[in-house]
Amino acid sequence: MAVLLDIRNASKRYGEQVLLDDTSATLTDEGKIGFVGRNGAGKSTLLKIILGEEELDSGEIVRHPSLRIGYLRQHDPFLPGETALAFLMRDSGRPDWKCGEVAGRFEIKSARLDGPVAELSGGWQTRVKLAALLLHEPTLLLLDEPTNFLDLRTQILLEHFLRDSKEACLVVSHDRAFLGATCEQTLDLSNGKLTVFPGKIDAFLAFQADRRAHLERANAAVLAKRRQLEDFIARNKARASTASRAKSKEKQLERLEVEEIAADAPTAAIQCPAVSPRQGPALRCRGLAIGYPERTVASGIDLEIVHGSRAAVVGDNGQGKTTFLRTVVASLTPRAGDVKWGHGCEIGIYAQHVYTSLPETDTVLGYLERTAAIGTKQQRILDLAGAMLFRGKAVEKRVKVLSGGERARLCLAGLLLGSANVLVLDEPGNHLDVETVDALARALGSYRGTVIFTSHDRSFMEAVATSVIEVKEGRVVNWLGDYATYLAAVTREIDDAEAAATPRRDGRRADARGTPAPPRPAKGSRPGGDAERDLRRQSATLEKTIQRLDKEKKALEARLLEATDPAAALELHGAMTDVAGRLAAAEEEWLLVQEKLG
Repeated sequence: MAVLLDIRNASKRYGEQVLLDDTSATLTDEGKIGFVGRNGAGKSTLLKIILGEEELDSGEIVRHPSLRIGYLRQHDPFLPGETALAFLMRDSGRPDWKCGEVAGRFEIKSARLDGPVAELSGGWQTRVKLAALLLHEPTLLLLDEPTNFLDLRTQILLEHFLRDSKEACLVVSHDRAFLGATCEQTLDLSNGKLTVFPGKIDAFLAFQADRRAHLERANAAVLAKRRQLEDFIARNKARASTASRAKSKEKQLERLEVEEIAADAPTAAIQCPAVSPRQGPALRCRGLAIGYPERTVASGIDLEIVHGSRAAVVGDNGQGKTTFLRTVVASLTPRAGDVKWGHGCEIGIYAQHVYTSLPETDTVLGYLERTAAIGTKQQRILDLAGAMLFRGKAVEKRVKVLSGGERARLCLAGLLLGSANVLVLDEPGNHLDVETVDALARALGSYRGTVIFTSHDRSFMEAVATSVIEVKEGRVVNWLGDYATYLAAVTREIDDAEAAATPRRDGRRADARGTPAPPRPAKGSRPGGDAERDLRRQSATLEKTIQRLDKEKKALEARLLEATDPAAALELHGAMTDVAGRLAAAEEEWLLVQEKLG
């Protein structure tokens, strides 16, 4: 066992905020470590210090002489027009066969490997970055929130990558399911102190709770003993016959000390609207088709959601989950068919674009008081504001100075204070820390209304969902099973694909049953002559279109994040949705062309 990093007496502060308080920890080359702590505790700052991008105020970090750090980059390191294979070769200096072999571990093959990497989705670009990490053969991997915005399949592939890799890892993540699947140890940063725990995240949290309970019991016993001694001293100090005994008890009292327990960070207090349970169907779709004027995303949708269910909408990124949610709440017009809500349904909607409708002159508290159901107590309003990170003077902020994330949290708070008996939630955990997401899951679990939602957080999905709706390959159907069954099915599908990609001794690859897969078609089987030339021209034209639309979409996203005027933000969101639809259609057409080219 070698010591990779030895953190000694490290201190770091920003103004009045203490991130590291004369703390020490040792990281070895054995195993993978999950790095946890509340938002703002200093986890990302410590990673920057390890990378040499920031310095400690005092203390030191001693590195092993052979330490090679691999860091999952959040920015795009790709050159214009560069293919995934060309990027991997340039970034690592390794030959094409080695880059292709490692890329295959992340299912980066064919058009995705040989096509422009800038045209891949965010999840696929993350896979390319992970392949680049592995090609550098690091001795320590640093991953900062690696599952952000990754769909379920990519999250599972990342888990498999970490499970199979021999490198030591330090993983910052709020996703407890991901940490539990990948990390054998836990590093906690709380109140400026680092604690290394030799166990998984769940065991650490249980240990933490048990230790706190033990300290509280011990302190309660000490305080009870103190009260007894103080009472004895008060009764006997003035009497000559017992004064000496009282003096002895005073010395005993001085030796009694309680052990300091670190103060807890504010705990989220979330409650959903109090509603009466209802019977029968809440939502019924018949012959529904969803999409945009230039493209249908899914059609032939026939499904029903009953009152009281909590339906999780699942599927890979880009398949149409948000399109489905927007259609059922009438934000998008159906391409065909009907959407019917049950009698008496009062629908509350949470989506990323909703915050554009907030009144600019309202304060946080004023908005929540106005949207809360009649009879809501002031303390509940303040509790929910605090849960959404509006604490103290923050409730006096006006909407016009709030960031996009703050506005989104405010909308969610207003929704939960209302009287809706149906909640439609698109990624409600975005912008919330893990403790608040857990509190939201508990609140939704006890909600007596209906919930239709989507999320990338598996722990949240498992805690909340009672039924599953899958959006996949142009279809939207009720999944026959719970979320755990769906998760197992996706995992098994990925396991089978990985087994099929395992090389055999004869040089061919086995399918999911271990049977050799047929050889790839010979190059001569591709379309030839004028047909091939036409397809290649079509492909080149589509590539230019995709690149242009992608740039346009990113520019609109950047402008939307900066927008503070509601009307302008709503217009930008509509433009971005239109561009995203045209981009997805162009990508699908490009893939069809590549299949024809072989």
